[in-house]
Amino acid sequence: MINHLAKQFFDDVAKHLPASGEAIASAFSEHSSDAHKQLKVHIEATLRKMNLVSREEFDAQTAVLQRTRLKVEALEQQLQELEDALK
Repeated sequence: MINHLAKQFFDDVAKHLPASGEAIASAFSEHSSDAHKQLKVHIEATLRKMNLVSREEFDAQTAVLQRTRLKVEALEQQLQELEDALK
């Protein structure tokens, strides 16, 4: 995941460089340069510190939250019905 994010970052940076910066853009795509490797290491370290989650994990947690929310709403309805019956 980190490698994918780093590649996406480099691609996004290259897209935003002006036409005169094509030499810089090509330097980003050369995987053999030392500067690229060092920058990649720093970016990967920064991304690891950010505690990012994958899209799949995010979607799974969203589904769990949605099911939980539905259960809470159903329980709130039942509680309201019980309270109304006691009145």
